[in-house]
Amino acid sequence: MGLNSIGPTGFILLVVIALLLFGPNKLPELGRAFGRTLREFKQGAKDMMSDDDDKPRRQDITPGDAGRLDAERKDDNRRLPE
Repeated sequence: MGLNSIGPTGFILLVVIALLLFGPNKLPELGRAFGRTLREFKQGAKDMMSDDDDKPRRQDITPGDAGRLDAERKDDNRRLPE
């Protein structure tokens, strides 16, 4: 049950309730604040998605690299905490 199920009468009722709660002078200011917030959210999501595209998804490892990586991991496990 989303906003698609709200008919024209429901929308008018929401507008009337908003006018009663906030008054006609405060309503445009609230609309602008909501618009700015939505725009910043969309921009942040867009930036986050573009950051993911810049990073390589995976690193190809050759069989020789796998042995070297295992040896490095074992060396890290042998060190005592400082």
